[in-house]
Amino acid sequence: MALVTTTKMFEKAFAGGYAIGAFNINNMEIIQGVVAAAKAQNSAVILQVSKSALKYAHPKYLKAMVDAAVEETGLDIALHLDHGSDFQICKDCIDYGFTSVMYDGSHLDYEENVATTKEIVEYAHKRGVVVEAELGKLAGVEDEVNVSAENATYTDPDQAVDFIKRTGVDSLAIAIGTSHGAYKFKGEAKLDFDRLETITKKLEAAGFHHYPIVLHGASSVDQSSVETCNAYGGQIDGAKGIPAEMLRKAASMAVCKINMDTDIRLAMTAAIRKSFGENPSAFDPRGYLGAARELIQALVEDKIKNVIGSTDSMN
Repeated sequence: MALVTTTKMFEKAFAGGYAIGAFNINNMEIIQGVVAAAKAQNSAVILQVSKSALKYAHPKYLKAMVDAAVEETGLDIALHLDHGSDFQICKDCIDYGFTSVMYDGSHLDYEENVATTKEIVEYAHKRGVVVEAELGKLAGVEDEVNVSAENATYTDPDQAVDFIKRTGVDSLAIAIGTSHGAYKFKGEAKLDFDRLETITKKLEAAGFHHYPIVLHGASSVDQSSVETCNAYGGQIDGAKGIPAEMLRKAASMAVCKINMDTDIRLAMTAAIRKSFGENPSAFDPRGYLGAARELIQALVEDKIKNVIGSTDSMN
């Protein structure tokens, strides 16, 4: 078994009306928790790595652990760079053996975004790697991504068609109201499903049939994890994410990849806080990190079954 690209994953997801979960990884316990959940649900999965995670864990360590996960589980697993900031980091990850990279030029002038995305696509495709790009700006803070609500912009449907035509990019992350981080909404959550439908119809009309759309910033910010964190000394008041029913609706449309990072972080923190709170004398990391791994597995299994619907996508 070896790492795969997202191409066949997305073809099956579009046809089946579900999405593939893309979960950010930073260490061994997160990888093990996510893939154990995917194995239990017989689901393909995307493990994605941010620039900050590359700095923290180092790409060779992450790649080796993901390779071990593929060998142990036999699952279809794609290793993806999340929010690559320039050509060089995308190139490096391709050369390290990643099967998918995302270039985020959404903060740039449109023509500059087109030009750099096209350059990365050409390099990646020659090496059998797929590319995701982004149009529109999501609000919120996550690692190097920091966009104020005032500077957030939704994706223009006509521009999306032009962008895909000119770059040859394999999937597109769009902005329809999701946001990064744990504090996504002050009022009621709202996603622009009309815009998503318009983008899909325009792509179909332009000859891009079953084109995979990506949602970033799509953690639900599970309140059970927030409550556990706060009960054991945390200060995560007012955290709010995307309701599960909205993500299910997106997955039933053209959205084939849904990114979740904050939920993983909250689950890990909740488990560790609870472990220390209930056993202050503990100092064996296998105890509290093992508890975190178990809670991450339970969280991801719930996402696969009840949110993105990718159960049995390996069949």
